[in-house]
Amino acid sequence: MNLMERMEKKSSSENKEKTEEVVTKIPERENNSELGNLFNEQQTTKNTRNDYAKVIEETHREVASMLAKLDNVTEKDVESLINEYLTENYPEIGRNDRTYISKSIQNEITGLGPLEELINDSTVSEIMVNGPNQIYVERKGKLVLSDVKFQDEEHVRRIIDRIVTPLGRRIDDSNPMVDARLKDGSRVNAIIPPLALCGSTITIRKFSDTPLTIENLMKFGSLSPEMAGFLEAGVRGKLNILVSGGTGSGKTTLLNVLSAFIPHDERIVTIEDAAELKLMQDHVVSLESRPANLEGTGAITIRDLVKNALRMRPDRIVVGEVRGGETLDMLQAMNTGHDGSLTTAHANSARDALARIETMVMMAGMDLPVTAIRQQCAGALDLVVQQARLRDGSRKITSICEITGMEGDIITTQEIFKYVVDGMDKNNKFVGHFESTGVVPKCCEKVKTNGVDMDNRWFFKE
Repeated sequence: MNLMERMEKKSSSENKEKTEEVVTKIPERENNSELGNLFNEQQTTKNTRNDYAKVIEETHREVASMLAKLDNVTEKDVESLINEYLTENYPEIGRNDRTYISKSIQNEITGLGPLEELINDSTVSEIMVNGPNQIYVERKGKLVLSDVKFQDEEHVRRIIDRIVTPLGRRIDDSNPMVDARLKDGSRVNAIIPPLALCGSTITIRKFSDTPLTIENLMKFGSLSPEMAGFLEAGVRGKLNILVSGGTGSGKTTLLNVLSAFIPHDERIVTIEDAAELKLMQDHVVSLESRPANLEGTGAITIRDLVKNALRMRPDRIVVGEVRGGETLDMLQAMNTGHDGSLTTAHANSARDALARIETMVMMAGMDLPVTAIRQQCAGALDLVVQQARLRDGSRKITSICEITGMEGDIITTQEIFKYVVDGMDKNNKFVGHFESTGVVPKCCEKVKTNGVDMDNRWFFKE
């Protein structure tokens, strides 16, 4: 339907009522030039949201009604309809405010509503929605309360549905938790009432459009050049590597960086709950787990995918994170010719990571003796790379440990590199340095056997 025709069908009384409502609010500022300048040039986004909430709601409703009768609508069409409607009904609104209103409505129709501006903000690394009225963001490792808000609980639920529906996932009373991803690969977790008492909760872990490189991590101070050289040689030389760390420590980012060293002539199979790895190689097969359907059937777990991956002739298997029984299958894959595999796990130290691996293997329900599980770990894993987020928000590789074998029923390890904290600077930032322990790892022979050189100078203190 033509917009002008639709406008003509509106009653003159409705038009008059709208005009009076805005005229009493906008020109009042314009009559005073000083206040008008402040309104046009320095008004905060928060005030704009409050002033135009009704205008945005009405325009959104009317434009959505028009769009429902049209086919093959583009984002440009949406923008044109919004601007025409505002011009016809609210000519008093200034250009800057009209731009804000138009963008807000476009985000509601074609994007993720109020979250869109946070997603497009390159300084934001994580978004945490705690109900409709409280949204925190992480900037430079620190949490900050944002002034962005949802209209109500229903508004939050609409945005969650918009995220999960294209992925074939659902969230409702019978399935109140869901993991998903955005188009750019950002990881999303959502949980709704009655489990979330403060209202529907969304957590978005953003990822850069351009994957980070090892040079970026060195520039950020996350590791030293010697550690970078050793890890690159380890990946190229087909060491099995476990990246360990706490929540938000940068495990997946480091896994992405390490995977970039896998040669381009190898077949790589990636397995994740919600696909977020971005490998640059040509021959990559990405697999993603699937939750159960409405009938409670059809679930495909990480363990199912690991088992299936073994039949896909992979040169490397990269598992985004091991959390349960799939750990046993992963270790068996590493022990049966799939060297050079990578994965991550939640743990606070390398020794804790090995203990967690044992616990997760037991979750496979195979009733294996502890000694047999530890032998599997010692035979499968070569390195544990410990990643941490320090109190100042910085992320560091705090330790690189080698698994050297077994002594009795104990897994033996030796630390190759570590991060030493020297103190705090005047900005309350940690000051420290990376150092080698002076130990030449036994895995150097395996790396050299696979045709990759190791520089022994990496392992000696200067």
